[in-house]
Amino acid sequence: MNTETYRKILRMAIREEAAALAFYQGVADRTRDNNLKKLFADLAAEERQHRVTLEGFLGRPAESLKFDTATDYQVADEVEAPDLTPDLKPLDGITIAIHKELAAMQMYTQLANRSTDPDQKKTFSELASMERGHKARLEDIYVNMAFPEVW
Repeated sequence: MNTETYRKILRMAIREEAAALAFYQGVADRTRDNNLKKLFADLAAEERQHRVTLEGFLGRPAESLKFDTATDYQVADEVEAPDLTPDLKPLDGITIAIHKELAAMQMYTQLANRSTDPDQKKTFSELASMERGHKARLEDIYVNMAFPEVW
């Protein structure tokens, strides 16, 4: 992949982080449950920080973006996921959010694997790990909401 392709991926990632931020903030603003309100507000804050980190990469000169350009994994060709909106039923919103977190985790893992700069690799690995944590938190909530009879 060339540098412009990575910039496209970063721009896509920034849009996804912004969409996740809007979704999480919308849910936090609308929910009456204080625990869910805090969870989604925390997730929104983390997505905001992810966006800032990615914007920092995007703002770097092309020569400072260090990726191995030998293989094209076509991350930018990912199938479009539905938009996250606060109008969804809570369980549907959580389901979409889980899929979004999975996609983000996979994208950051691929970027980390392709990066040739140790600091850049570490940053993308940390972002993947954060997204993995978000996914796990959302899956816990999903299981509790989808299968309340178990509890």
